Amino acid sequence: MFDVGFWELVFIAIIALLIVGPERMPRIARTAGLWLGKMRGFVSSVKQDIDRELAAEELKAVLEKQAAVKELEELIDEVSGEPLQAGERSVPAVSNTNQVAGDDSGPATGLTTDDQTK
Repeated sequence: MFDVGFWELVFIAIIALLIVGPERMPRIARTAGLWLGKMRGFVSSVKQDIDRELAAEELKAVLEKQAAVKELEELIDEVSGEPLQAGERSVPAVSNTNQVAGDDSGPATGLTTDDQTK
């Protein structure tokens, strides 16, 4: 970021040691490290927020692009049998739950074949 090398850090440390003295140097170094950690955490959280927002915008753009594709609308029309308007979803047909698949004898009465013949 600032492109500070090893010798620059040594020079800054020597100047700081001469200015503040050896008694207060550890406390100042600890405080500077804490502030540096807080700043790195803040920058990291800002980067994550920006990345999340960019990903959400990209997803919105892709979804809008897919919604505008004519082939998809034609495929949906072909599969469902009836044309849909933009943004509309097809609803599955409700089946008669009283009849068993393959049984064409009419509505279920709850009687067995023995009971029906009597």
